[in-house]
Amino acid sequence: MPVSTASFSYASAALAFALLCVPLLTRWRGRPHTRLLAAACAAMVLWSGAMIALAAGVLSALPAELLELARGAAWTAVLFAMLGLRPAGTIVRFSAGLYVALLALVIAEPALPHHVGFQLAVAGRMGAAVLGMLLIEQLYRNAGTQGRWAIKFACLGIGGIFAYDFYMYSDMLLFRELNPELWAARGVVNALTAPLLALALLRSASWSSHFAVSRRMLFHSAALIGSAVYLLAMSSAAYYLRFVGGEWGSLMQLAFLFGASMLLAGVLFSGSFRAWLKVFISKHFYRYNYDYREEWLSFTRTLSHPGPGLGERTIQALAALVESPGGALWLRRGSRCEPAAQWQTAPAAACEPADSPFCTFIERRQWVVDLGEQAPPDAQLPAQLPAWLHAFPRAWLVVPLILHGRLLGFTVLQRPRSAVALNWEVLDLLKVAGTQAASYLAQQEADTALMLARQFDSFNRLSTFVVHDLKNLVAQLSLLTANAEKHRDNPEFQRDMQDTVSYSVQKMKLMLQKLSRSATPEHARPLAVDQVLTQAVALKSAFEPRPTLQVDQAGLLVLADAERLERVLGHLIQNAIEATPKDGKVAVRLNGSADAVCIEIADTGQGMSAEFVRERLFKPFDSTKSAGMGIGAFESREYIHELGGRLDVRSEPLHGTTFTVSLPLYRADAISQAA
Repeated sequence: MPVSTASFSYASAALAFALLCVPLLTRWRGRPHTRLLAAACAAMVLWSGAMIALAAGVLSALPAELLELARGAAWTAVLFAMLGLRPAGTIVRFSAGLYVALLALVIAEPALPHHVGFQLAVAGRMGAAVLGMLLIEQLYRNAGTQGRWAIKFACLGIGGIFAYDFYMYSDMLLFRELNPELWAARGVVNALTAPLLALALLRSASWSSHFAVSRRMLFHSAALIGSAVYLLAMSSAAYYLRFVGGEWGSLMQLAFLFGASMLLAGVLFSGSFRAWLKVFISKHFYRYNYDYREEWLSFTRTLSHPGPGLGERTIQALAALVESPGGALWLRRGSRCEPAAQWQTAPAAACEPADSPFCTFIERRQWVVDLGEQAPPDAQLPAQLPAWLHAFPRAWLVVPLILHGRLLGFTVLQRPRSAVALNWEVLDLLKVAGTQAASYLAQQEADTALMLARQFDSFNRLSTFVVHDLKNLVAQLSLLTANAEKHRDNPEFQRDMQDTVSYSVQKMKLMLQKLSRSATPEHARPLAVDQVLTQAVALKSAFEPRPTLQVDQAGLLVLADAERLERVLGHLIQNAIEATPKDGKVAVRLNGSADAVCIEIADTGQGMSAEFVRERLFKPFDSTKSAGMGIGAFESREYIHELGGRLDVRSEPLHGTTFTVSLPLYRADAISQAA
């Protein structure tokens, strides 16, 4: 390429940007970022002049390279100003460090070996061009519709400058020499961007003073920049290995590049690395740790996902806020908080009384409890945290679920892969999210209660139909009675009567089995539990396996209705018999303590899974039996709760089941003293 052509090319760039400087310094002085734009245009003019002098051979390469760095830094500063990034921001400091490093490299390049200085200089300028293109992308992506209309020509103009630099230096790195035609044409290419910038400045009155860079885009951009820097560094190292390796150089280069690529892929697919990068970006690039719009949309989307498993989704949504890998959920049911769900951790079995010091504390204070930190002196934490909480694997945070000032439950989250600082912002977000999750869980509980009420209503309507059928049967039997005196010697009438009576008896037996209820009002009175159990076991003695009874302590009394208590205990024994093969065992055991009566009904049958016990065992109208209605276990637990007792289940598939009934001990002397 002739020298005159390169000189003309860069002269056109100098003239174009000199003309652009005039309105920026006069009538456009009040528009956004005019000072920076004027400085960038002046840098372009000086750089173009240096390129002309370099092409003519009257200037050395060092001043020209320094002015080229000033040109790139000026346009990068313009992009930072348009993005609204603070000078103290990490990305601004990173960019400044990059240009300082390039400046040092330009100054030190003559003292370095030629191949080393060449590779580093070209790679650094490619990195500066990539940085400029990424900033252009962020600027355009995060502008609204009106903002894009105002800045699109600025993005095209400045982006064209950086894109051409990237293309030229990539070609230079590939072929290890500067293409003179590309170098000469760069002046004309830069000159063509000046009209685009002028059009953008005509619309600069609509430029926003701040463009918000989303965390998601910054996260992916940071990963992209890091990957690019890593690959450039590894490529340079591989080239050096090839240069010094002699005959083994090519093999060493290929092996090193493959290993470096595998290492990069492993890092990028690492959950710990991604968690650390998110925390790092939130901590150093933003005033607040969270993009609240994005976090709340994601949180609500997770909770609102259709289908079962709201408990697991609640844990997942809370854990995502602090990068926790798993946790468990406890919900308040009656007088204690019971494990309701777990996510990516082993099922929890321990229950916590709702009136314990721990539950009382988190309900009163509504604090997120950090299990890894010492509490302040005025925190008034309970003297000792529950033992099961210390045994919970990698327990980190206890997030209370508060609804209308009451504790609905709590979530225990595990320690995250990357350290998360628990400042006021994180704690406030967790508390608000816990309240939101509590409303969803309470709504589910209300929906479940409403569904049960509707099912009981349907059951009552079914009872109405059964009564109607009974009336029809009574009418048929009454008709037979009325005609019996007249036709009792008629053989055909006798056969019809026999068939009708047999059918009526069978149908009534079936209805009674389904609708067995006490016909008389309940009367609670002191009952000897051993006598009730003896009668209940005797009624099942004809079944196989035959249940056995062991009374460790006789004469224990409870206050209950005899018929209903016998029916409840008989139902549990019957279930144990039906779940056990004929050669198995069903054992009933009675013992007591200072304030409670304990009845254990153990079998060696098929057993049940923890999920079945939690989700289906006590769910009314849900039965695994072909002729069952699924209300026996539900009624048993409800009546035991009415008596102030508790029904616990221990079961394991293929290893049997043990039902434990705990009832308050009745003491006549204690009651008389209280009276």
